[in-house]
Amino acid sequence: MLKPRLGLLLLALIACSISVSAQQTDSLKKDTIKIDTAQINKLRIDSRRNAIPTRARAIQIQREQIPVTLMDYKINYWKKTVLFGLNFSQSAFTNNYSAGGVNSVALGTNFIYHTEYNKAPFSYVSELNLTYGVAKNKGQGKRKTNDRIYFDNKLASQLSKHWYFFGALTFESQFDKGFNYTDLGGGKFAAQQISNFMAPGYLTESIGFEYKPTGYFDLRLGTGTARQTFVLDDSVRKSNDYGVGPNHTVKNDLAFQIVGLFDKDLMKNVHLNARYALFIPYGESPKFITHRLDAVLSARVNRLVNVTINGTLLYDRHTASAAQGTEGLALGILYRFP
Repeated sequence: MLKPRLGLLLLALIACSISVSAQQTDSLKKDTIKIDTAQINKLRIDSRRNAIPTRARAIQIQREQIPVTLMDYKINYWKKTVLFGLNFSQSAFTNNYSAGGVNSVALGTNFIYHTEYNKAPFSYVSELNLTYGVAKNKGQGKRKTNDRIYFDNKLASQLSKHWYFFGALTFESQFDKGFNYTDLGGGKFAAQQISNFMAPGYLTESIGFEYKPTGYFDLRLGTGTARQTFVLDDSVRKSNDYGVGPNHTVKNDLAFQIVGLFDKDLMKNVHLNARYALFIPYGESPKFITHRLDAVLSARVNRLVNVTINGTLLYDRHTASAAQGTEGLALGILYRFP
């Protein structure tokens, strides 16, 4: 009986110890929670009491005059170009040179002054083209190789994007006397004068419409064109009166004229300038329609040296019964400004 009682007593002691430990644990948790809450309350900051003081201001917007200093720039509506070319060639042979040859010297010059004025809707273009060349062969004397004066002026007013109404004034002639040489044999030649300054000379006035789709091409349709042909040298008139008739120095023609201009760089150092003119006189036979094509192809070797090929094709029954042509190839100096 003693052993069971001891066992029961032991179990009762264990139960009491467990109950006491549980009560201590709960009390510790409660106390800990109370302490934490108090610390948090102490750390709290009153935002209203500790806020940074601010003062609200009303936004005001008003106009201010800002001084602006304009730069001293001026618009230049003018564009000018000057081109000067000089070509020189020379050949010499000894008296006993087996292949033969003739000593010769040749010199050619070309001067172009081009100016433009563009201020919409008006434009003005002026071009002065002077060309002269001479060659001297042993036993033949001095002879012209090229000779031309060309002065063109055009004033236009824009009608639409590509169409203009224009008026133009053009003058053409040559500087020096020109001869036609006949070989008489034995190193002798007969010279007949066929041209001179203002023999012939042409003055053309034209009004009409111009079509200009790009900067390098334009087409003039001169619906109202008048041209005066001058032969002021009696020596020239004896061989060719250029259609002015005997005992006359001036001839007037009314005509329809078409002029096409092409001026563009074909590649980096190659430039083509071409001008075609068609002249249809009113009241004359179609065989007197005049065609003229002038073209200059230049290839630049470096800044100054260039190669130039120029040619002219002309059909004018007043000067010759068949088409006329000239061609020249030259290596020389070409200066362009700017």
